Amino acid sequence: MKLDSSVSAVVTGGASGLGAATARALAAKGVKVAIFDMQKEKGEAVAAEIGGVFCEVNVTSDESVDAGFAKARAANGQERILVNCAGTGNAVKTASRSKEDGSIKHFPLEAFNWLIQINLVGTFRCIAKSAAGMMTLDPQEDGDRGAIVNTASVAAEDGQIGQAAYSASKGGVVGMTLPIARDLMSEGIRVNTILPGIFDTPLLAGAPQNVRDALSASVPFPKRLGQPAEYAQLALTMIECGYFNGEDVRLDGAIRMAPR
Repeated sequence: MKLDSSVSAVVTGGASGLGAATARALAAKGVKVAIFDMQKEKGEAVAAEIGGVFCEVNVTSDESVDAGFAKARAANGQERILVNCAGTGNAVKTASRSKEDGSIKHFPLEAFNWLIQINLVGTFRCIAKSAAGMMTLDPQEDGDRGAIVNTASVAAEDGQIGQAAYSASKGGVVGMTLPIARDLMSEGIRVNTILPGIFDTPLLAGAPQNVRDALSASVPFPKRLGQPAEYAQLALTMIECGYFNGEDVRLDGAIRMAPR
């Protein structure tokens, strides 16, 4: 796919971290970028920096996502690129015993469902609505109508203790990548997914230095946290390379997560 000012993109979770880095990388290629996020102040700041548009969007809501796409398309035209970075996490054991009194409790199901709704259903919601719009576009010279990049996690394959819900949500993103690519193959819309390892995102920015050092040391090579710009680099490769389709790619410095 050729990236220039004739192309527009939507980046969910684009107000910070991996999404913001990707929004910046796309804008640097001349692409018109719309940011979907719930962090209004941060999202507006990134949008202003790159000359894009901010849309306050909750990916768990049909109405919110529809309004976001309407605003983005009114400003930039129908998007040819969708990058899904919106997501969250939690860490709760499936069932656990209290060290204080021996009482037993299980993972609250509403918390499990909440994570699935954001990370998995929210991702699919944006894919389905964006793909329907991409189908109205004329293909580029290489046949591309659109390119979609999703964000899973290495936890999809080697989730740690307490990550049952998170791993299930990200495993779902991995599992649906190939079927969606097959659904859209006759329309010239490609779909790929990145599985990031331990990245230096806002989630880790507030961690004590000794924790950051320990996490860095756990990566085989290079022994450091991943940089959001490296995620963006892979996302752009998936978008620009026309033969990249239906793939789930780890970006993790060769780490394999231990149980805890």
